[in-house]
Amino acid sequence: MASKPPLSPVRFAGSTAYISGQLPRGADGKIIAGNMQDQSRQALANLAAVLKSEGLQLSDVVKVTAWITDVDAMADFNLVYREYFAEPYPTRSTIVSALVVPDAMVEIEAIAYKDSQ
Repeated sequence: MASKPPLSPVRFAGSTAYISGQLPRGADGKIIAGNMQDQSRQALANLAAVLKSEGLQLSDVVKVTAWITDVDAMADFNLVYREYFAEPYPTRSTIVSALVVPDAMVEIEAIAYKDSQ
């Protein structure tokens, strides 16, 4: 297995948290098998876990950037996305692109804000 990439899972600038792209990795660190829905659920579960580790939750997310590898899977991605995020939804950019990690169909990064008051 390749060495870990030089990145932090999350960094803060004041009350704003920047969360690195989350891939659909299982507990063993490998990309899970499955379709876009399966991989989207895993990537979003990983995002939720990073947020929780910092005392944040999905409702604190204000911006999402998602990369998917197949435009035809957009409906499946949106279906799962709605399971994790409620209105008012975070702002979002979605890019159709190849991903660096083989077998990954989705990667999701986020910006979260937690008012300290």
